[in-house]
Parts: sequence; C-alpha cells; structure tokens
Amino acid sequence: MACSCCCGFTFNHNQQQYQHQLVSPPIISLLLCFLLLVSAPVRADDSNEFDETNQKLRPDEELGKMKLIREHLGKINKPAVKTIQSPDGDIIDCVRTDQQPAFDHPRLMGQQPLAAPEKPTGHDPPEELPQEYQLWRNSGESCPDGTIPIRRTTEGDLLRASSAGSYGRKSTTPVRRDSSSSSHEHSVGYVTGEQYYGAKAAINVWAPKVTSRYEFSLSQMWVISGSFTGDLNTIEAGWQVSPELYGDSNPRFFTYWTTDAYRATGCYNLLCSGFVQTSNKIAIGAAISPVSAYRGGQFDINLLIWKDPKRGNWWLEFGSGLLVGYWPAFLFTHLKDHATMVQYGGEIVNSRPNGMHTATQMGSGHFSGEGFGKASYFRNLQVVDWDNSLISVRNLRVLADHPNCYDIRGGVNRVWGNYFYYGGPGRNVRCP
Repeated sequence: MACSCCCGFTFNHNQQQYQHQLVSPPIISLLLCFLLLVSAPVRADDSNEFDETNQKLRPDEELGKMKLIREHLGKINKPAVKTIQSPDGDIIDCVRTDQQPAFDHPRLMGQQPLAAPEKPTGHDPPEELPQEYQLWRNSGESCPDGTIPIRRTTEGDLLRASSAGSYGRKSTTPVRRDSSSSSHEHSVGYVTGEQYYGAKAAINVWAPKVTSRYEFSLSQMWVISGSFTGDLNTIEAGWQVSPELYGDSNPRFFTYWTTDAYRATGCYNLLCSGFVQTSNKIAIGAAISPVSAYRGGQFDINLLIWKDPKRGNWWLEFGSGLLVGYWPAFLFTHLKDHATMVQYGGEIVNSRPNGMHTATQMGSGHFSGEGFGKASYFRNLQVVDWDNSLISVRNLRVLADHPNCYDIRGGVNRVWGNYFYYGGPGRNVRCP
C-alpha cells in the first residue's frame, strides 16, 4: 500500500495490483490540436550537427554573438542577496521578490507579490515539507524571507539555444500529426466539454533517458483555452528532462505559459516577465530529488493549478501546501475566464536520427502494462469547478499518438481515484 509523505512525494513500499478500466477515446483530433505545436527546435542527430565550414564564425560575428548573450543574461539574471551552489552544479540566486523578472512587465512594475488566495474546497490539508525535495536543498542552505530562489542562467545555456532571444521559449513551427512527420509524440489523459477553473494530480517522477541534446521528455498538466489558429492560451507545469534547456539529464520542475499558441508570448520558468513567484523554498527549473526507481521506491509530486475566484489570477501549488506563485490574469485572453480543456500526460521530441525512431524514453521508459513500480503514472486526477471546489475528473479519455512507441492505460479505484499508467522506451521491435 502507498503511504503519503510531505511535499507530495509518495513512498510506495509494496506493489499493489489494480483492476484497469481501459478507456478508448473517440477520434477527436481537433480537441487535441494544440499538441501539434513544436515545443523545442528539432535538429539533426548530434553526430551530424556541427559542420566546421558552416559553423565557424568570423571574429566579428563571434564578438557580436557574445555581446547579445551577455546583454540577455543581464536581463534574465537579477542581483542576488545570497548565492547557493547546488550539488548538481546549478547556481541558485536568492533575489528580492520585487526584483524578479516578472516585475519587468509594465503592468507589474513597482508592485509587490500578492497574498495567497482562498484554496479550493476539498483540498487536502497542508503537510510539513521535507528539506530535500530539490537537489539544491541538499546544500543545507536556504533563501531568506523576502527573496526567491532563481536558477542562474549561464552563457552555456544560451549557447545551446538557436539564439539568445529564443532561449526558454517554445518553437512556433507546427508539425503534422502522423507517424511519418510528427516530431512530438504524446500519451495523455484529458477532459473537455465543461468549464474548468484548475487541475490537480500526483505525478510520478523519473529520470528518462534522452538520447539527443535537442530532444526532451516531460510529464505535465496543461490547462487550456482558445484555438490552435493563433489565440491558444495554456498554463503548464510538471517535470522535464531537457539537455538543451538545462545542459544535463536531471528531471526538473518547470512551468510554461502562452497566449498565442507559442508564437510570441510566454516562456519556461522565470525566463521572461510573467509568472510571479512567491515561495522562497522552491526553485523553478531546478532538479527534483529523489526520483523513482524501477522495481524500487516510487516518488511522486502533487501539483495544483487553480484560478483565484476574486482576482482571477492562476495560482500554482507544489507538494501539499507550498504556494509557488501565480500567473497574473492580465497575461491571458481566453484564460481570463476559464479553461475548456485539462490534459495530463507525457510528451517527447523525436528528431529521428538516421531515419529511425528515437530511443528517448517517456516516463519510466517502460510501457503502461508493466504497472506499479515499473511504469510511470498520474493518479488522483481532479479539476476545479465553478464553485472553487476540487472534484474528480469525469469522462477521462486517454490517447497515445504512437502506442507501439509509448502507450497509456487508464483506470479508477478507491485509493488512486482516476489514474493512468503511461510511457515507453521509444525505439523497439514494434517501433523501429
């Protein structure tokens, strides 16, 4: 049986069998069209990436590039009250809350973060958080009151990006959703057809193998409204492994938002003005610790996103009771009112090196049929209704773009409520 621990991590000591109730979705590709968006530039295999005759910059070009990078770093990295060296190599800057990137926005300049709003009814009571839920916390250091921890962006981070201006932003190029040309593959559960004011789930954390620096693997919740044609609004939170964005293979807590289908607005984490962080205990973009092990300890994080009924801002909670911060209502068009879809699940980028399917893993890297302790999962799926109450999802549908590579299997029971197992290894005998 699973026993809950603070910070939303769950330590499952004994394997438990559940009766799966498979959910077969209808063909409703239009409802999921936002998933056609490319979340990161897709490039050739690393072995063919650098052609010296094309990649070599003239000295004046190199100087110009470095100047742009340093100017961009000056905008992103704010003065630190205190600096913490994380065991994984990250540098965490403790920045005054009113000097964080969000307050560069004209609508927020000179303001202070807002106080916490009323939480949805039916929310579990907060539990005391452990100290080691991110690797930087293992240092024994913490950020003082009145500051927030921000992962410092380095020159190396920007040099991995296609340009300094594109760092931390998703690509705007749509891709076709078919087995021959789609570069992004998903295994998701979703609900639609109602008005949603938030979402909650416990997400199993793993460290999947990502085989190219230009691919990623993530597991997240999406809160969605608008259309794919240009005014799509999304709020996103979860964990991801992204060598291009972070320079390593650690699973990291992340957020994202956009109001125009990823074209010009929004960014990851705190890499642009938008999300207002209020917590001094968690660093968005920093590595999560511990993670789950195959046939071993299982660890998950609780995430809750909900709309403040009074001010309309969208708040984010990590674990049980740790308020991370909020997305101001003025950032959005459709999400100023409510969401029309909530999604949960995994996504990978498949750059198709040498014409073969990528071996980048989703979730644990194992198919859903392996079940507890082996496959990754989402459990206790809930949404927030018009009355600011958490309720179980109704009519959950599941969909895998390429089930021979990554699949999904849903079910319901009294312990986990609505849940699903998902993921897979990518390239295998059925997914060449």
